[in-house]
Amino acid sequence: MDTSQIITIIAIGFVCLFLFVCFAIFLRFFPLWIQSKMAGAGIGILDLIGMTFRKVNPEVIIRSKIMSVQAGLDDKVITTKSLEAHYLAGGSVLAVVKAMIAASKAKITDLDYRLATAIDLAGRNVLEAVQTSVYPKVIDCPAVAKGRITLDGVAKNGIQLKVKARVTVRTNLRQLIGGATEETIIARVGEGIISAIGSSETHGQVLENPDRISKAVLERRLDSETAFEIVSIDIADIDVGENIGARLQADQAEADTRVARARAEGRRALAVAAEQENIAKMEESRAKVVQAEAEVPKAIAEAISTGKLGIMDYYRLKNIQSDTEMRGSIARGLPTSPAKT
Repeated sequence: MDTSQIITIIAIGFVCLFLFVCFAIFLRFFPLWIQSKMAGAGIGILDLIGMTFRKVNPEVIIRSKIMSVQAGLDDKVITTKSLEAHYLAGGSVLAVVKAMIAASKAKITDLDYRLATAIDLAGRNVLEAVQTSVYPKVIDCPAVAKGRITLDGVAKNGIQLKVKARVTVRTNLRQLIGGATEETIIARVGEGIISAIGSSETHGQVLENPDRISKAVLERRLDSETAFEIVSIDIADIDVGENIGARLQADQAEADTRVARARAEGRRALAVAAEQENIAKMEESRAKVVQAEAEVPKAIAEAISTGKLGIMDYYRLKNIQSDTEMRGSIARGLPTSPAKT
């Protein structure tokens, strides 16, 4: 086999390979291109091939582009490049396009393509946000999932009221990014309801006019800096609870009684301690007297031994003591003892 034949075989191989690649591309992208062509999406074969190299799913882009074109959205804003860019950024292209279509049909002018993609990339469900903006949803306050059944407030007369409320909100698309969520709305509304009950003079005023709570809460603009706009606050149920004021007064009285008892017990303990201290002092004094009396016989014996005191003097001293004891017994009304000689 000469060189010319080898070159011919190689050329035929390259031609066959080229034809095979073209046939594979035709089978892969021709249906999508026909679909785009028939729908007027304006996406060519080369664009589809480029999407494959850029790791973009061409089916998602084709479907999204066809939906936007058929819905009459602006082709200059929602272009193929912008859809690919959002796909590569990790966003949900179909959700954004559906949200744009829903906003266009509902004549919502607050949502544009840039805001929709930003909301989607922020992790929010942009389609659900648009649907909530069109059809407001109802939030239970308090949230049953948190374990609370009612909001408990106490009027100025001490009567507790148990309230259930329903808050109707719609999405604020402009504040959806960075705005507070439903939990903040529930917390603020709950705080407002409890504050409104607490500012009422009696619980009867609240029972007669439950709408005064709704008006007081709505006037405080609790939806500021949140992702929602409060449409209405409806009081679903009000029940009368305990007499908190009376219970607190009883608890206070019991506490005051315990404090008074503790103070009295302290004073009694001080008195007992003082009494015991006085008894100890008396015993100490008696001991000193006994000790002093024990020294008297020693002194008399020493005086007799030294001649300072005679026997007659000693007997006269004893007679004086006997007379003193007799007079003391008479004064006390006791029988007298015979005098010692």
